[in-house]
Amino acid sequence: MDIDKIISELTFKAVRSSGAGGQNVNKVSSKVVLSFYLSASQSLSDEEKLLLETNLASRLTSENILILNCDEDRSQIKNKDIVIKRFLEIIKKGLFVPKIRKATKIPKSVIKKRIKDKKNVSEIKQSRRKPNLD
Repeated sequence: MDIDKIISELTFKAVRSSGAGGQNVNKVSSKVVLSFYLSASQSLSDEEKLLLETNLASRLTSENILILNCDEDRSQIKNKDIVIKRFLEIIKKGLFVPKIRKATKIPKSVIKKRIKDKKNVSEIKQSRRKPNLD
């Protein structure tokens, strides 16, 4: 995965933001909308695309487009930086493959100890019983 190549494939759109800024909100487009066309990406391999499609299925549109918004700051440049960082985190998490868990075999010494302890408890309980006087 080449980060610079992926960032070059991103499309940005500046939109008027809501929130803090007073009258400035009405004139300045500081909100940034990031779009990433997963199917059309040349920086990702087919396996990576398939992995991202499955892992990010809830975040993708029907055309396999990932859309992220950022209007945290008054500055368009800062919002662009924030949304790029957020995008890269999402991609890294989407490409993460967890290790397959291998079931370990129980050692024979542990099995022997458990059976020995069970016998010991059984003998203790047996010694508590009333004697059979037949």
